[in-house]
Amino acid sequence: MKDDLIKAARIIVRDPYILVNVVSRRVKQLRHGSKPLIESLEKLALEDVALREIIEGKISYELSSSKEPY
Repeated sequence: MKDDLIKAARIIVRDPYILVNVVSRRVKQLRHGSKPLIESLEKLALEDVALREIIEGKISYELSSSKEPY
């Protein structure tokens, strides 16, 4: 992953644990055939694609407010 993309994504998703989870889930989707939501002239790793999608506002996340036990 590129450091500049991580820094830019951390401005949008401030909690690093949430950022890791969002990127991980998006990478899994991309590996299973989902199309990238961004266009890039350079060849990017899937993690970098996910970070760019976050930076460009193409994907977002929602925290669960459920207080039920697992």
